[in-house]
Amino acid sequence: MKAQPKGSHFIDGAYVEDESGAIIEVVFPATGEVIARLHEASPALVERAVGAAAKAQKAWAAMRPVDRARILRRAADIIRDRGDELALLETLDTGKPVQETTVADWPSGADALEFFAGLAPSVTGETVPLGADFVYTLREPLGVCAGIGAWNYPSQIACWKAAPALAMGNAMVFKPSETTPLGALKLAEILIEAGLPAGLFNVVQGYGGVGAALVTDPRVAKVSLTGSVPTGRRVYAAAAEGLRHVTMELGGKSPLIVFEDADLDSAVGAAMLGNFYSAGQVCSNGTRVFVQASVKEEFLSRLKARAERIVMGDPLDPATQMGPLVSTAQADKVMAYVDGATARLVTGGKRDGNFVQPTVFADVTDDMQLASEEVFGPVMAVLDFQTEEEVIARANATQFGLAAGVFTRDLTRGHRVIAALEAGTCWINAYNLTPVESPFGGVKMSGVGRENGRAAIEHYSQIKSVYVGMGPVDAPY
Repeated sequence: MKAQPKGSHFIDGAYVEDESGAIIEVVFPATGEVIARLHEASPALVERAVGAAAKAQKAWAAMRPVDRARILRRAADIIRDRGDELALLETLDTGKPVQETTVADWPSGADALEFFAGLAPSVTGETVPLGADFVYTLREPLGVCAGIGAWNYPSQIACWKAAPALAMGNAMVFKPSETTPLGALKLAEILIEAGLPAGLFNVVQGYGGVGAALVTDPRVAKVSLTGSVPTGRRVYAAAAEGLRHVTMELGGKSPLIVFEDADLDSAVGAAMLGNFYSAGQVCSNGTRVFVQASVKEEFLSRLKARAERIVMGDPLDPATQMGPLVSTAQADKVMAYVDGATARLVTGGKRDGNFVQPTVFADVTDDMQLASEEVFGPVMAVLDFQTEEEVIARANATQFGLAAGVFTRDLTRGHRVIAALEAGTCWINAYNLTPVESPFGGVKMSGVGRENGRAAIEHYSQIKSVYVGMGPVDAPY
């Protein structure tokens, strides 16, 4: 089983190899088999990639937005036409079940390309009348953008960053996670096939040093990172040295609140999606499930029965519902939380290789690690509460603020509670649905800026104001 690309990097419209760089082994998480060997980008290759982006960007920005849009739309069509092939690649790269990658990963990327293609021609300025004089505004691209991806949704993240950047006339140099480096290369190839001029979307592989080189390059105007809070702090600080624009989509420890009047079956389903989908490796997961005390045991009973029916196994089997964690290191990290937990184990808790069972702990208290630290695996912490005021205060008592959800049949309460929660991406009677039409991002330590939706345009462009004088200049001297 191999997935070796034509080269480790994609620069100026073509695959590039440089065997002088450190080896990056791509491992299929389900079996441990090495499916590809790549090399880290040398400083010369990073320089070449940024140079190609800078050279190509101005002509791209000068194109009519509708012409840029047609290319992005063609790329979306290619992705959809090759859905099975791309889903297989994503499964090999990440270990996610093909049942997931067929509907969630690349399809979301295609949606982003299509959405921003449609949006690009509609982005206009405004005219401000000032009597005889007036001001008009132009929305301009930033220039060269650096994208740094995470390993949990590698191809989706590459598309989510590339689509608004390219739609607005920018160029991008993208560094995927060294753990899941294959999808971004395929995206670069597809964009060229769709007609994107060479140099506008480049991919360089590597570890932290390559990311640091991109973030500090004086030609880079914008940095967009998806990653952990510690990584975000370092990247944000480095970007600040050059006063670069930044988008940071970081970690979370999000609350999912279930009131006693909720549709319990729907709430259980949402809690499972918010903890077990992609083996729990989703930044917005609702890993603190607050259940009102009067329905807690009924909730747990239904949850246990359904969790134990989840089909784990070979991610290449279409019947498999949950696959392995992305790596042995990640499985080790998750099991350290499981083994160290002092709360009541409801179900799961065992490991087989990189596979970790869907695991539920009940009677979790706010001071436990399970309630305060991001586990990033299929481990759900269930906490009980008595009153609305109490649960709001406890839900907000965290450094994170990425997401939040509320389940209740009382929509007035649903809106009231969501308004009080300190989170950037929220749901009422749903969870973890992230259509590209909707802005996505967090507050507090979960990040700055927004991906997707019309809001993303603000983070990949800047406004120029032009004052037009229609008469003689009135000078006092």
